[in-house]
Amino acid sequence: MSVALRAALTLLVALMAAQLCVGLRTPIPWMLGPLLVTAVASVWGAPTYSVPWLRNAGQWVIGVVLGLYFTPQVGALVVSLWWAIALAVLWALVLGALFDAWLQHRHRADMAHLPPKAWRATTYFASAIGGASEMTLLAERHGARTDLVAAAHSVRLVLVVLTLPFAMQWAQSHWGLQVDARLLPGPVVAHGWGLLGLALVTGAGALVMVAFKRTNPWFMGALLVSMGLTLSGVHWSAVPTDLSNAAQLLIGISLGVRFQREFVHTAPRWLATAALGAVAMMLLSLGFGLFLAHSTGLHPATLILGTSPGGIAEMAITAKVLQLGVPVVTTFQVCRLVAVLILVGPIFKWVGRHKKAA
Repeated sequence: MSVALRAALTLLVALMAAQLCVGLRTPIPWMLGPLLVTAVASVWGAPTYSVPWLRNAGQWVIGVVLGLYFTPQVGALVVSLWWAIALAVLWALVLGALFDAWLQHRHRADMAHLPPKAWRATTYFASAIGGASEMTLLAERHGARTDLVAAAHSVRLVLVVLTLPFAMQWAQSHWGLQVDARLLPGPVVAHGWGLLGLALVTGAGALVMVAFKRTNPWFMGALLVSMGLTLSGVHWSAVPTDLSNAAQLLIGISLGVRFQREFVHTAPRWLATAALGAVAMMLLSLGFGLFLAHSTGLHPATLILGTSPGGIAEMAITAKVLQLGVPVVTTFQVCRLVAVLILVGPIFKWVGRHKKAA
């Protein structure tokens, strides 16, 4: 079967799953439906395929959408939360260290055949709360089992995406979570020429990030440019809902196709441990989010999403669909990702030198 046909069939099945989830009124239906159907189909051996440039396009659109929430009023609010963001970064590092220790305890005997440094790198980068691709790349540089690192991050991300949106939707229906008027987007109406201009400048920002080989270039480049325009009071256009939904569908497919048949049979005990660790991190982060909410006065749902061990786009999409403080969630997740990417490598080297000296 050709790649084009595989991609077309995957898109068709994902679209049908999204429409089903819309009918069932599930949270984030345009991402959750495609994610689930492609994950199940991939595990069963179906020839699913995620087109790289379509995935990039989806991240580009979501980056633009999220940037439109950063009005000057929101900018002032985010700056005032610098101390909470710093605490969230520290929390992510501590949580990763605890998960690392547990992975080493649970699987030391299973991985005795690996050199000590490779085994430490495997558990360390598998437990760091960062982007899956970036952590896998860092793990490869230190001789780790990259398949186990990628598997742990995939399991964590999918579990968070499958549980938190449902929990937020349940809380919203039972407790009536109210939208914070300060955290609504700037432009609310789409304009043809304005949308074209927005696409051109954010696309240029993404290409600059690609040229400099930055993390998540299509998402981060578009987000930063869109954010800069909105903070400056420039409101060219909103992004049409249909375009945003299509972007969520493409991101859902890119997450689902990670779960190939070989993935499930690689290391069942490792996957089970990663799943239990992900659940534990979510529960601990729930408590930390409630603590920050009490300290900042913001809604607990916003801080729970902002400090959860999920991905930026996925948690921000959840906040957008349920209107639970997109800019705060995005800021917390972006700052954590950047800090983790900067710090995890040096920390690993420092710990290695310390153990060697000891």
